[in-house]
Amino acid sequence: MKIAILSTNKNLYSTRRLVESAQARGHECVVIDHSKCYVGIQQDKPSIHYKGQDIAGIDAIVPRIGSSVTFYGSAIVRQFEVMDVLSANPSQAITRSRDKLRCMQILSGAGLGLPITGFARTASDVDDLISMVGGAPLVIKLLEGTQGIGVVLAETKKAASSVIEAFYGLGNNILIQEYIKESKGSDIRAFVVDGKVVGAMKRTAKEGEFRSNLHRGGSAEIIKLTRKERETAISAAKAMGLTVAGVDMLASDRGPLILEVNSSPGLEGIETATGKDIAAEIIQYLERQHEAKLALKPAIRVKRTVKKESKL
Repeated sequence: MKIAILSTNKNLYSTRRLVESAQARGHECVVIDHSKCYVGIQQDKPSIHYKGQDIAGIDAIVPRIGSSVTFYGSAIVRQFEVMDVLSANPSQAITRSRDKLRCMQILSGAGLGLPITGFARTASDVDDLISMVGGAPLVIKLLEGTQGIGVVLAETKKAASSVIEAFYGLGNNILIQEYIKESKGSDIRAFVVDGKVVGAMKRTAKEGEFRSNLHRGGSAEIIKLTRKERETAISAAKAMGLTVAGVDMLASDRGPLILEVNSSPGLEGIETATGKDIAAEIIQYLERQHEAKLALKPAIRVKRTVKKESKL
């Protein structure tokens, strides 16, 4: 196959590992900066151009879409889909997962465990919002935040009210969530590929910090998931329509609670913690899809021939 990794930085660990794994398995692999692609839309001839040239001959893509270019990146992935190119994650699922509120609503509708979450537009609803999630301490999250940025722990109701009002005053959309004290500053990242957990790690916040993100100085170690945690991770990825996903969960007294479902999960932390070749799992998924697609082509041709002959 010819595989394209959609990434704005070819030197990122995840991008490099995907290229290495694809090439090690005998595939041609290129890195394309999706933010610099542009599309042509016309009847029966959709196209994507990059650096002044028409991109052709791509069999599959692995989208690594950053949160700052979600709309444009998803549009490029969608154009590849229109051109009948396989994608490790569907464009619609990427868009859904990036909207934290929409993600929570979908997971709630699927009956999956979540921290109690509130969402409102004006500061006049603050008191009821705080009561809704069980009072302080509570967590306040920017809808557009990523890697722990825009996540605040408010220890008291007064502090929560001040932070919420400040965010509203700046025109930001936020979520209010209950604080799960029994998680003790740790969460679980389960890496799901094609309906199977291929790796899992426990992330723990550094001293004095409640955010366990590795980008915030947290540490990671391999963990064996419970059956419930494994089922929850798989169900969450399925509910979001993601084939490749990082599912972040908290251990709680009422079972695993989902914090987020990431459509472009980083590989460095999970591969380092588990020692597993997660990149190869993603490439192998594309191989299976490509083989299935090729197997269908003769059947499609036969069906069209029979249909044409029946008109004679």
